[in-house]
Amino acid sequence: MATGSLKKMGSIDAQLRLIAPAKVSEDDKLVEYDALLLDRFLDILQDLHGEEVREFVQECYEVAADYDGNRNTAKLEELGNMLTSLDPGDSIVVTKSFSNMLSLANLAEEVQIAYRRRIKKLKKGDFADEASATTESDIEETLKRLLQLNKTPEEVFDALKNQTVDLVLTAHPTQSVRRSLLQKFGRIRDCLTQLYAKDITPDDKQELDEALQREIQAAFRTDEIRRTPPTPQDEMRAGMSYFHETIWKGVPKFLRRVDTALKNIGINERVPYNAPLIQFSSWMGGDRDGNPRVTPEVTRDVCLLARMMAANLYFSQIEDLMFEMSMWRCNEELRVRAEVQRCAKRDAKHYIEFWKQIPSNEPYRAILGDVRDKLYNTRERARQLLSSGVSDIPEDSVFTSIDQFLEPLELCYRSLCDCGDRPIADGSLLDFLRQVSTFGLALVKLDIRQESDRHTDVLDAITQHLGIGSYKEWSEEKRQEWLLSELSGKRPLFGPDLPKTEEIADVLDTFKVISELPHDSFGAYIISMATAPSDVLAVELLQRECGIIHPLRVVPLFEKLADLENAPASVARLFSIEWYRNRINGKQEVMIGYSDSGKDAGRLSAAWQLYKTQEELVKVAKEYGVKLTMFHGRGGTVGRGGGPTHLAILSQPPDTIHGQLRVTVQGEVIEQSFGEEHLCFRTLQRFTAATLEHGMHPPVSPKPEWRVLMDEMAVIATEEYRSVVFKEPRFVEYFRLATPELEYGRMNIGSRPSKRKPSGGIESLRAIPWIFAWTQTRFHLPVWLGFGSAFKRVIQKDAKNLNMLKEMYNQWPFFRVTIDLVEMVFAKGDPGIAALYDRLLVSEELQPFGEQLRVNYQETRRLLLQVAGHKDILEGDPYLRQRLQLRDPYITTLNVCQAYTLKQIRDPSFHVKVRPHLSKDYMESSKPAAELVKLNPKSEYAPGLEDTVILTMKGIAAGMQNTG
Repeated sequence: MATGSLKKMGSIDAQLRLIAPAKVSEDDKLVEYDALLLDRFLDILQDLHGEEVREFVQECYEVAADYDGNRNTAKLEELGNMLTSLDPGDSIVVTKSFSNMLSLANLAEEVQIAYRRRIKKLKKGDFADEASATTESDIEETLKRLLQLNKTPEEVFDALKNQTVDLVLTAHPTQSVRRSLLQKFGRIRDCLTQLYAKDITPDDKQELDEALQREIQAAFRTDEIRRTPPTPQDEMRAGMSYFHETIWKGVPKFLRRVDTALKNIGINERVPYNAPLIQFSSWMGGDRDGNPRVTPEVTRDVCLLARMMAANLYFSQIEDLMFEMSMWRCNEELRVRAEVQRCAKRDAKHYIEFWKQIPSNEPYRAILGDVRDKLYNTRERARQLLSSGVSDIPEDSVFTSIDQFLEPLELCYRSLCDCGDRPIADGSLLDFLRQVSTFGLALVKLDIRQESDRHTDVLDAITQHLGIGSYKEWSEEKRQEWLLSELSGKRPLFGPDLPKTEEIADVLDTFKVISELPHDSFGAYIISMATAPSDVLAVELLQRECGIIHPLRVVPLFEKLADLENAPASVARLFSIEWYRNRINGKQEVMIGYSDSGKDAGRLSAAWQLYKTQEELVKVAKEYGVKLTMFHGRGGTVGRGGGPTHLAILSQPPDTIHGQLRVTVQGEVIEQSFGEEHLCFRTLQRFTAATLEHGMHPPVSPKPEWRVLMDEMAVIATEEYRSVVFKEPRFVEYFRLATPELEYGRMNIGSRPSKRKPSGGIESLRAIPWIFAWTQTRFHLPVWLGFGSAFKRVIQKDAKNLNMLKEMYNQWPFFRVTIDLVEMVFAKGDPGIAALYDRLLVSEELQPFGEQLRVNYQETRRLLLQVAGHKDILEGDPYLRQRLQLRDPYITTLNVCQAYTLKQIRDPSFHVKVRPHLSKDYMESSKPAAELVKLNPKSEYAPGLEDTVILTMKGIAAGMQNTG
């Protein structure tokens, strides 16, 4: 082997050290972790595909690192020429390599963050990446901080046991990594962590290193691309897998930590097992808004599947509990019951343990044996109903309500306490009781979401059928009057003879499914695009008509800017209806949407409007004596309302949370929040601590003059945003050319179409692909557009406003979070890359338009730094800066590859000179690189191009750590 290539091979470590020369702190092992994973990966690449491919990958890396160092755009062209010279097989191998290297860099970061956390050198308040915000809210520190603010331990305990955080898992199509890969990544993370453990022996080290290489190779050899879109049932199963892996055991473990934290502030009581600190809900299989694939049958399947899983999880733990409960002392109540149940039992050969009759000196086991039988039957009944729709297991031999399930467990708990065995009662039995209280028999409560127009269509069909006119054409007053008179009456509105279109049948069948399934399977019925009280009353009437005995609570969702502005008035009109006030029993939930409001008006105006709407809604609710729960529909990315949980909660307006928080956990954020045991623990801790702190120590209210300035800036920002996105005639064409938006649908990420209507412009595009496309090109337009002109105009108007903006940044959490998140997006952005897409893909007459947007980008960035008082982007967070620097060369390579591949796909006259095939063939008989091309035989493009583009999309999404 020539010395030249030897020098090259060692160079990737050297490159990494050049990019991030100094350690950020003593405990900084990131470059070390990164170098280890990369070395292993490149060795595997060389073994599989030969030395030339490895050298080529390293050369690309060096050219990209060179560009990232000095922003010399000639380097992008050099890189583009290198990448387009590859034949289809090599192109896929190289793209896959960079995508894999990026994933490994992400894993190195996660291990580094966990390591720093372990050694407790965590600085408070340093602002990190969205996924790993170190603005940590440790539950114990939060409790102690509240005591320093003159709260008594009893007040803190009281607030804590009465608060509820409901985390709603949604299948938003933003998890672009396949589950097969997520599992391998988890194992790579474990190996890397153990390799650096203190007490590791040489043999352990060797075996761990082998395991690490095996997992890296397995991940590289797995097809990253989903070849078919997932069904809603697939999404549900993927979501449920987190319960199995981490959440199920994570909840009791977290609640124990809360007990410990309480003990340390002098409370010698545990959190009651039925205190609803954490609850889980789901939209998977219930969210039918714009997703025709979520049918009534899907909803039924998903509920039964969750019930079967819940019974199975309890069943898998009950025998362990029986083993532990070997005590013979018990109270009289339990002894009598145990004797009756013991005598009624026959041998059960289908159990592994305790299959014979239980002896009389083990009363707890007799009681738990009966629980086990019922759980077995509960699981089997759900399984039979799921597979064939009927079950031969009678209902009286299964658990049908949570009280039935809790009763024998509570009896055991009471009896142990009565006999002086409380320490035993507070062991596994308490954990089990807490699981039952958290997950119930349904595992998660399913929300149903539907568009308001679909309900209007159903009612229109009914009124036309009854011959009383067209509901659609009635005024709001007339609609309300008719709905209320029907709700107050008793007569059925329609029979089986109602003429139904497919859409109408779908809505009514969904209500029918809700009426047939156990009511504890369901949470809320959410109406998207809700604007008027009649939207809510319509759902109330349809629930009654379809025989739903325990109606779901109806939750209006306000998303567009105008809807948010009108929400308080709309809710006030609803509360002024006496029938409705009696129905809700003093409680109402309202959902506010972050992503569509951002797409509609830009980030600044949307954030401010959401803030004001919440304040107004709380006022309205107080006026009518209603307790309001805000349901926050926020995405993972900043453009869709994402960002570090702790800061997001603490920047909400005072009085809007009050110990009741409901929030969506979407798409890729589910993996970042619950993918590992320690992540699950941190997520539960973060939500609980921040909710408690917000309630007991609310953030400051903005000063009147801050509000005036914000109002003024919001108007300017909306005007600027809409003038570009909606009013500029060239914009849609520019957006379609300059981003991979048209190709997004090929990624098969979610079960939902990317548009609400097949034709149509930006309005009909869903918020996720809209953000996704701009994230891919590193331009992030929806996040920053509008900020620059707002800052510029108010500062030009009065120079004193700059000082006021700085004061707002330093004193008002809401404003600071808004600015910091945009600053973080600028740290990930690169107008040079966006310019490359323009140069290659955008027609000549549109080029000046793109140029103008980039000038706007640079000016916004400059003004933002001025307001934040920072000289440089992220100067307050060296850790995130270092991580982004290490990630950049991979993302740059993938960006260049994407831009040039899109050029080849879209421009038939673009010719490239292909170099000889690089990848050596591992087995002489086959050609692995060529085989990669065959994975997608149906592509309408030239061989390999479609896969290359999809791989770049996935890689960039992983590198930006957000898809949509």
